[in-house]
Amino acid sequence: VSRQLKEEIRRGFARLEDPLAGLLAMLESSSDWKGKGHSLGYCITTELQLWIKEHPAVPQSGTKLKKLQARVLGMLSQCPANLLDPLISIYQLHTADRNYLLEHVSHLYLQGSYKEAAILSIKLKLQPDQDVEKMCTPLLLQDKTNLVEDYVAEYPELQRKLLETLDTWCDPSFNIRDITRPYQGLSRYKPEKFNRRVLSKLVFRLLERFNVDPALCPNVINQRHLRTLNYLFYKRFVEKTMTEENWADHIQSTVGENRWLQGHLVQSLLRHCDPRGAARWAQHCQVPPEMLPRAVAEELQQLHIQDRVEEVTKADNYDASKKKDYYQLPIPRENIHFLQTWEETLQCWEKVLQPGQVVGVDMEWKPSFGMVGKPRVALLQLALKDEVFLLDLPQLLEQAEAEGEKEKLSHFIQMLYSDAAITKLGYGMSGDLSSLAATCSALKDTEKQMQGVVDLLAVDKQVDGLPLEHSHEERGVRQPEKGLSLLVQHVLGKPLDKTEQLSNWEKRPLREEQILYAASDAYCLLEIYERLCKDPESFGLGSDLAESLVGKQSKKPRAKKQLNKREAPSPSGQECQGLRMEPSRPPAPISPQEFSVVCDNMLQGLGRYLRCLGVDVRLLDNEDDHRKAAEIARQEGRVILTSGLPYQTLRSQVGEGRCFSVNCSEKAKEQALQVLRHFNVQVSLSDIFSRCQ
Repeated sequence: VSRQLKEEIRRGFARLEDPLAGLLAMLESSSDWKGKGHSLGYCITTELQLWIKEHPAVPQSGTKLKKLQARVLGMLSQCPANLLDPLISIYQLHTADRNYLLEHVSHLYLQGSYKEAAILSIKLKLQPDQDVEKMCTPLLLQDKTNLVEDYVAEYPELQRKLLETLDTWCDPSFNIRDITRPYQGLSRYKPEKFNRRVLSKLVFRLLERFNVDPALCPNVINQRHLRTLNYLFYKRFVEKTMTEENWADHIQSTVGENRWLQGHLVQSLLRHCDPRGAARWAQHCQVPPEMLPRAVAEELQQLHIQDRVEEVTKADNYDASKKKDYYQLPIPRENIHFLQTWEETLQCWEKVLQPGQVVGVDMEWKPSFGMVGKPRVALLQLALKDEVFLLDLPQLLEQAEAEGEKEKLSHFIQMLYSDAAITKLGYGMSGDLSSLAATCSALKDTEKQMQGVVDLLAVDKQVDGLPLEHSHEERGVRQPEKGLSLLVQHVLGKPLDKTEQLSNWEKRPLREEQILYAASDAYCLLEIYERLCKDPESFGLGSDLAESLVGKQSKKPRAKKQLNKREAPSPSGQECQGLRMEPSRPPAPISPQEFSVVCDNMLQGLGRYLRCLGVDVRLLDNEDDHRKAAEIARQEGRVILTSGLPYQTLRSQVGEGRCFSVNCSEKAKEQALQVLRHFNVQVSLSDIFSRCQ
């Protein structure tokens, strides 16, 4: 708002005998304030709010104020959201009679203005005197879950009541139509968004956001555990991709002493095993004998328990001879070190934190199977050329805390990730680091500070010729290799053995299979990196590996240079690191108005975000072929923003530096920052929303 207009508004207030009544009369007779954005009415209202603070004698009281409050209340349900707070403040609605306010909100509710009733209740803090189920049901039917969350946000008692209600609705015996029937004529009613699956997701979100004990929602928790149980049976008996011991660990921790889940366990056992096998597992999982069908109970009586349990652990149908089908660690077993004390760990860090070191980094955590909370890292793997270190994080954190050195672990990890002289190799580093931050809050900013990292997930999207499917028929249902296993297969010839991937990584001691799996996951990164550095062109990466291995370093495309294969580095060398870290001169700064792009159809969110910052953006529609981006770029002189495999095709169809690969796993804001930094686009305040109507 211009200074001249502000001064004129203030002179107007000074001339009015009753500024509060004057503002109300103006708003009631005005039409422009009902639109979106900062209307003249909004400017006048906010100026009056400031003016009142400077003139404390202005506020009214008594009968006169009550009449003004009644008029304002009638207006609030229709006014723009940005006027609510100023009007509530100016007319002191928080001092109005509470019963009168509740009556007004109730009137809005009965009119079917559910959203307006909820927003006004939040602003006036009326929730403790309202029925949370009644207020929130129509909002959930209209898919306004964010408003429901805001409604209970400051009231733990209401959070619990809402969660108990939602959990009741998720009981399989509950008829959801009983809830929806009274609201059949509801405007913007979205019945497809009101089912047990959607509601249970909401329950988990609320449990996590408000840090409520999950025991409050037994129906939702049981259903999630049942899905986990079915998934584990599928992995073990259909896919055959879980070892028996690994499977047994998860079954026991999922079912526990829950009678309902024990019943489902028995039914699943009978579907997949003969009565003798079912009896052995029922015993192993401590299912009460009275819950077993007669045939299984009879088998149980005949079993010599101890002998059978030993047989269970030995009778693993995952044949060791199949190991030859998978990637094998090229280092001896004694070079894998499981570290549980700080004395051992400090010796490890001395080796790892050496300038020029290349380190494969991976992490493992217990699968959450969709339960509440972010996973906490149970094992940190650091692979060097000749040895692998497995750090028992829970144990090390506990020791450090007992010794009063809580920050010891985070200090070392930050040193590792922020040192540009050490090359860190990972696969999907962003997910690993968010779990690391959940384990140790001091590490929450590690991703922003990291240097010298190579995320091989970026290579996964760029390597030519990754086969779409590979499987071993004898392992059961055809399961295509994917993720890191597929990359290992393509680059090193054999996939990773993922049978331990879903292990309980928190259980100690770790089994030998878990130790070998964890070491392999980290060490294979070193071998992939060495192979790609030696022969990038055979994988379609081009000799300028810097452009293919995307880390936090400069990503400016530059002319290809021949890499002498005799100089190809080993994981202990620095040549590849030197090539990758070579700085490039940033382009001259430009404004968003001078920057025009075409966004491929997987980056529509990024395109909309850049447009809000003033960039000239064209978006491909979902049904458009990726090649259309190259046509538009050539015709209109635009830069192509794309991701994954289309990048390989599109960059050859436009000039050098006119096609940019964006990380698809990032959110639109992070993607936009990546693009702006790369092309040196300088955004000013006047650019923001400059292209928006």
